[in-house]
Amino acid sequence: MKEKKGRNEHPRRGAVFCIKVLLFLILFLLFFGLFAPGFPQVFGFSRTAAITMTTFVILGISMTAVYGGFAVGKRKSKEIIPSLCIAVFITDAVTFLQLYIMSVSRWPRADLIWLNLMILFCVFLLQVAAVIAFVYLGNYVYFKLNPPDRCVIVCDHSSNPDQLVKCVSRYRKQFKIDKVLTWDDPQLKKRIRKTDIVFLYDIPASERPAIIEYAYKHYTNLYVQSDISEILLNTAKFEMFDDMAMLHLPVTDLSMEQRFFKRALDLFVSGIATIVLSPLMLIIAIAIKLDDHGPVFFSQPRATRGGKIFNVLKFRTMKVHDPSVEYSATADDDRITRVGKYLRKFRVDEIPQILNILHGEMSLVGPRPEMLQNIEKYTEELPEFQYRLRVKAGLTGLAQVNGRYNTSAKDKLILDLMYIERYSFWQDIVLLLRTVIVFFKSEESTQGFEAPEKKPDVTIIKHETEENQMHPEA
Repeated sequence: MKEKKGRNEHPRRGAVFCIKVLLFLILFLLFFGLFAPGFPQVFGFSRTAAITMTTFVILGISMTAVYGGFAVGKRKSKEIIPSLCIAVFITDAVTFLQLYIMSVSRWPRADLIWLNLMILFCVFLLQVAAVIAFVYLGNYVYFKLNPPDRCVIVCDHSSNPDQLVKCVSRYRKQFKIDKVLTWDDPQLKKRIRKTDIVFLYDIPASERPAIIEYAYKHYTNLYVQSDISEILLNTAKFEMFDDMAMLHLPVTDLSMEQRFFKRALDLFVSGIATIVLSPLMLIIAIAIKLDDHGPVFFSQPRATRGGKIFNVLKFRTMKVHDPSVEYSATADDDRITRVGKYLRKFRVDEIPQILNILHGEMSLVGPRPEMLQNIEKYTEELPEFQYRLRVKAGLTGLAQVNGRYNTSAKDKLILDLMYIERYSFWQDIVLLLRTVIVFFKSEESTQGFEAPEKKPDVTIIKHETEENQMHPEA
């Protein structure tokens, strides 16, 4: 049997690892090299050098991991660059502050403070240039050594895999879709043996184990569409009953300690945010008033933990007393005001919700509070949607960081349940830090839903699937 690509990736990984190490070394030398003239102790055997360099290394590695890492070969260059730049900015800022505090003799002189801030700005610009160059170089090297994985999508007869095909096709350098087959296609096993990756999409649960086991046997990687039951199994704990292995699926809820620290984090961050963002809130309020002279704020009933109803507070982005039926914002929605378009684009219309957080109706991190009519509609289609109400609604969350405004209700539900079932205080910190990435996402990530009367424009591949069924390979 022909050896599959996944068995011999050490040279490719080694090349990418070397690029990562070289980039980090350049970032390190740029920071300390340009600050050396003003802080000569950083290149001597001093406490300042030891502490600041250790801080830079540990914080740099930690922040890079928080923001997704040097994920060449897995993500597009335009997605990696903003994440790495944010990680570098935080690392530089903290290390610079520490360096300046440890050099107290220079601190009181205002001229040196501004000079060193200008040096810090120049350092960051050079580091950004290095990040851009090495990310593109890393992806170039990776894809030069690593041709696209051959893929097969396996679905049910009643499924429409167009959305999956569209998503996978965005990463054409990583994946090349060969066929779309049904799970009972007579050529499926042959395809699994010949391909690199199999995507399982919306196939009967009873048919999954056999396909997964066969793919595992033949060294074929798998991507399986997430399901509610699988999320619960992923959080299961391994336990022994005498000599029998069992998986324990506890009914999870936040402990008293978790609730205390989560609430403390909410009060601390939202309190500081209220003070820091007050000037911006005032400017936005004036802009809304000047635009159409309507009210600044908009409130609407939403549901939080336990189904409790509260009024969510937002900057108004839509016309006052619009006669149209209430539904979620759509792409090119004519109800959105001129100022509202910019507020939505940069996600700042949500800022007033820090007042909901201070009041205890919301949390910083959690499932987004949906409109009541949406909850009713989604629960009819997905009864598990009510499980989102096991925790407080949040300003940001796993679905907001990883999804889009118009991500489907089921995909949002899966992300929200993953957050709930894997809850930890550290996860909240990571999601808060990663929320910054949302501001750098492409415009499509802020798009509304398709208007109710429109049908989504997706590539139809049914004819290919039907042709495969009618004319299977010999």
